Amino acid sequence: MIYVTGDLHGEYSRFTKTEIKKLKKGDTLIVCGDFGFVWDGGSKEQKLLQKIGKKPFNTVFVTGCHDNYDLLKEYSEQEWCGGKVRVLSGRLMQLVRGEIYTLEGKTFFAFGGGESSDGMLREENSLWWPEEQPTAEEEAQALMRLKEQRDRVDYIVTHDAPISICEFLNIPPADVNSRINNFLEEVGKRVEFKHWFFGKLHQDKAITSRHQAVYLKVIPVK
Repeated sequence: MIYVTGDLHGEYSRFTKTEIKKLKKGDTLIVCGDFGFVWDGGSKEQKLLQKIGKKPFNTVFVTGCHDNYDLLKEYSEQEWCGGKVRVLSGRLMQLVRGEIYTLEGKTFFAFGGGESSDGMLREENSLWWPEEQPTAEEEAQALMRLKEQRDRVDYIVTHDAPISICEFLNIPPADVNSRINNFLEEVGKRVEFKHWFFGKLHQDKAITSRHQAVYLKVIPVK
């Protein structure tokens, strides 16, 4: 089975909840950004990554606004289920932005990153990385991968949401010119998909019949 949940923010206690503890060998847990366990690179953090990687199920995540992009870049890319991933430890992997994965016969388009208020400040030592926003090259590669799929996927997994969804919820993005929000809006208009999961809004709520905000719940993908 495949399950989707929202931001973990480095809180290991989330893995002790019944909804996640029941996952079995071969299952996959997808985290919609702000995984948060890759932050300072210390020994305690490394032990937690190894602990998560040893669980019987796969734990995979897209990046968010509170992940250390510098540390994540130190992990080499590998192939997994048809797309590129960074293996942090065992069965713990980062889904690379713009890749498409086939899990249990279902296709998933992953596009991490988000518009962070910290990025608007850009102060020295602020916890912000320019990689939170996609580059033109990443956008082009993502659109190429989608075109190869005839602009059809079963599921879209992101951290941030398209601008239209933010506006619908009266939660405008931190910057209306946000590159990632505008790109996700374009994806939503051109791609056929069954369901879209995103975590940044910290809500467990079905926004439309196809757009789902996820946070604390662990949702089975059917």
